[in-house]
Amino acid sequence: MTSPTLLSPATMPPEPTPEASARSPRDRRRTYIRAILALDTVILILAVIGGYVARFGGDEARGSDIPYVIVGPGLVLAWLASLKALRCYDHRVLGYGADEYRRVISASLRLAGGVAIAGYLADVGVSRGFLGISFAVGTVALVAARFAARKHLHRARSRGGGWSRRVLVVGDTAHVLELVHTLRREPYAGYQVVGACIPDALLAPVPQRLGDVPVLGSFRAIVDAAMAINADTVAVTACSELTAARLRRLGWQLEGTGIDLVLAPALTDVAGPRIHTQPVAGLPLIHVEAPEFRGARKLVKGFVDRALAFTALFLSLPLLAAIAIAIKLDSRGPVIFRQVRVGLGGREFGVYKFRTMVENADALLADLAARNETDGLLFKMRDDPRVTRVGRVLRKWSLDELPQLANVLLGQMSLVGPRPPLPSEVARYDGDVARRLLVKPGMTGLWQVSGRSDLSWEDGIRLDLYYVENWSLAADLTILWKTFGAVIRTRGAY
Repeated sequence: MTSPTLLSPATMPPEPTPEASARSPRDRRRTYIRAILALDTVILILAVIGGYVARFGGDEARGSDIPYVIVGPGLVLAWLASLKALRCYDHRVLGYGADEYRRVISASLRLAGGVAIAGYLADVGVSRGFLGISFAVGTVALVAARFAARKHLHRARSRGGGWSRRVLVVGDTAHVLELVHTLRREPYAGYQVVGACIPDALLAPVPQRLGDVPVLGSFRAIVDAAMAINADTVAVTACSELTAARLRRLGWQLEGTGIDLVLAPALTDVAGPRIHTQPVAGLPLIHVEAPEFRGARKLVKGFVDRALAFTALFLSLPLLAAIAIAIKLDSRGPVIFRQVRVGLGGREFGVYKFRTMVENADALLADLAARNETDGLLFKMRDDPRVTRVGRVLRKWSLDELPQLANVLLGQMSLVGPRPPLPSEVARYDGDVARRLLVKPGMTGLWQVSGRSDLSWEDGIRLDLYYVENWSLAADLTILWKTFGAVIRTRGAY
């Protein structure tokens, strides 16, 4: 491969035109933030009005000398100020991650506590019912509105529009390519790579590229390159030539430019709760906690799994009966299909599923092996002739997996976890992939909400290992919520 080179002034991207600036990421970002602010304002006004109507029935507060016509607008303004104070409109937290929701909830709860304390100390008789209803409705509505706005933004980003950060990636070639691949796996996160600077860039008459990413120069041209392509973020990857002194100097050079500096360490696939940064002698040391595979949290997870599985199994009994009748009328064979899978610690167990294939499906597999449409150790085929008519419907809506609720009740599976592998797959695992067996397999997981059968073998394993390393009860509940959307969209279901 030709060495990437520094672009000469003649080949550098032109300065953004006024028309392009009007459509710049910063302008789109400001538009999004203003829209969020306007949405929050409308929600808070409605919440306060709703609290007043619910408490006083729309009439004036009789027997009270509290001027609610002043208290209501004052509460709205104080609430907006609290959201602003906790940086709920900071573009760094908008559109991705849970921090946006945490800040909104924290700002609302802090204001509620402050109002309660101030009212008690000042002996002001503002109706507690009015405040309680207003804060409860307003907080829930704020989070729901942020969620809806984020989904709209994610859809726009996935289609190549919406507000996204324009990123200049800086580092050696291998780490730049790795970071570009990582950011492009999730376009809805809003990081659009528009250029790169690498240490071994040389002068040449022809612009060079890393894949489809233009190389804009060496480390001496980082700031100029970022401004030339209208980047608003410089992402620095691991590179031995980027010493602490050079990084500090880069930070100084970016001051006042409006360009953010972010560092992407070589440590990947570790979730935030396991990472703690502690400054030591002026050096920010990253402490990484070990994954937790036992203890009280595991017991809580097991209890929640069984409780939810029992409830779901009880509520779905009529549906299970209807599916069983449909399978029996459609084709010969048993209603329930039991297949040996490998679970926690490499122990084998029988996983239960509704039968979706003809009775002799395993005998026909050898004739179809050459038509496998996936890589790795799995066999997947969109138009598998072994699947029955009822089976296609069950697979489309993932109804064939409902009997696995029994496996969860028996403690063999979890509601959320890695996909349960076949013994033949496990026999070919290497040391890294075998870490999937450190937790119970799940009925759903990151693989389910990220594309299911459309995922490559490598991406499926990566998601499973990420879950093993970073599982939490909150993440499980989030995945369960996202599973409903994945099932409705039927993406990757075949």
